[in-house]
Amino acid sequence: MLSFIATTTKDDVLGIIDFFINLLKDPRGFIAGWIITLGPVWVYSPLFLIVFVETGVVFFPFLPGDSLLFAVGVFSADGGGLNLFASLMVFYAAAILGNTSNYWIARFLGHRIIDSGKVKALTPERMAKLDHFFSKYGGLTIVITRFMPFFRTFAPFIAGTGHMNFGKFTVWNCIGGVAWVSLFVLTGYFFGGVPFVQEHFEVIVLGIVAVSVAPAFIAAIKSALSSKKKAKETGIPADVAELKAEEDLRK
Repeated sequence: MLSFIATTTKDDVLGIIDFFINLLKDPRGFIAGWIITLGPVWVYSPLFLIVFVETGVVFFPFLPGDSLLFAVGVFSADGGGLNLFASLMVFYAAAILGNTSNYWIARFLGHRIIDSGKVKALTPERMAKLDHFFSKYGGLTIVITRFMPFFRTFAPFIAGTGHMNFGKFTVWNCIGGVAWVSLFVLTGYFFGGVPFVQEHFEVIVLGIVAVSVAPAFIAAIKSALSSKKKAKETGIPADVAELKAEEDLRK
């Protein structure tokens, strides 16, 4: 996996990011195209893959899981081309298996990945925040972070580095996966047909993303302000303190 990161070019990364930005802007267009191209059965393949990768591979925390689930819920209503039961089952499996994959990646390669510095989004601040969550909420952290982009990708990874045994992790993983998928798919299913939602679909999707990202954004601001305050109190520059925190996490 580390060799895969090393051989991935900048153009490859930009191409992947561009694809998911376009998917985020127009999930209806992508899903409609996949239904036409792949049919009502195979259309679930890319949908499963996107959610699995977002939750299962620590290098892709930016994938549009929440908005995709909502859009699939809309297409699962009568005449939309997808089946509600199939949509729920596919995404339950993708979410649960994704987190499980992430856990075992961390169990075998976690410290090597952290030490490599290849995952820039896996910052000392985020890891410290998750450490705090695990200390305060225990296994419930796996459920809470399901509804927080970035953190939902990193939580099972941190759990796999030694915070939780696999049996306990699996129980919370199933609860969190079912709750997350059900909320967004069923919201799209029941409200996607409302004329206001249909007319302002793109705005609503962006609103879902904004609400989902807000906790992480607020936490980042609080962390930055806290670092500046601590730097003034201790006289240690914030960047030096950050490097020290990163070194402490690697020990």
